[in-house]
Amino acid sequence: MKNLIIYAHPNSASLNHFFKQTVLESLEESGQEVVVRDLYQINFNPVLSLNDMNGQRIGQVADEVKNEQDFISWADRIVFVYPIWWTGMPAIMKGYIDRVFSYGFAYRYDQGIQKGLLTGKQTIIINSHGKSNAEYEAMGMDKALMLTSDTGIFTYCGLEIKEHFYFDKADRATDESIFEWAHQLKVLFDKNE
Repeated sequence: MKNLIIYAHPNSASLNHFFKQTVLESLEESGQEVVVRDLYQINFNPVLSLNDMNGQRIGQVADEVKNEQDFISWADRIVFVYPIWWTGMPAIMKGYIDRVFSYGFAYRYDQGIQKGLLTGKQTIIINSHGKSNAEYEAMGMDKALMLTSDTGIFTYCGLEIKEHFYFDKADRATDESIFEWAHQLKVLFDKNE
């Protein structure tokens, strides 16, 4: 299976970096193909410009966007690894979605009916956040996140969501929690399916 990891965290000592490395090592150990796109490392420009918007309307995108779209086209499975900050994606990840998941590439409208164009591809989303899952559930944030990212972006574009991890209390994670999370990821990614 061809795997694309899209990763967004600036700190190589972060929990998200640990998740990315765990996934990468599991995929490599199971003999799967994998490419990592570290958005901070490649200095991806997240700003959707007027030129981007005008180009998307006529099917023309910037070279850096086309490069990312080529990676997505290549992949069978796309793994997103990023923290939840202020109840959403980091700006660089949101900008990546804005620019790369463009009209005509990730979705289109046929006679007014929306159609996702990334069908046949799986996705796994790995998020960390500071609050507990119980706190997110009590305030409805769990449903809001699923609606805005899972439904509003990934499913909208035709991706099949295989798993969405929300690893909670990330700023005070215990060694036991981190070990359990790593185990969950290894079990999932050791399979070549």
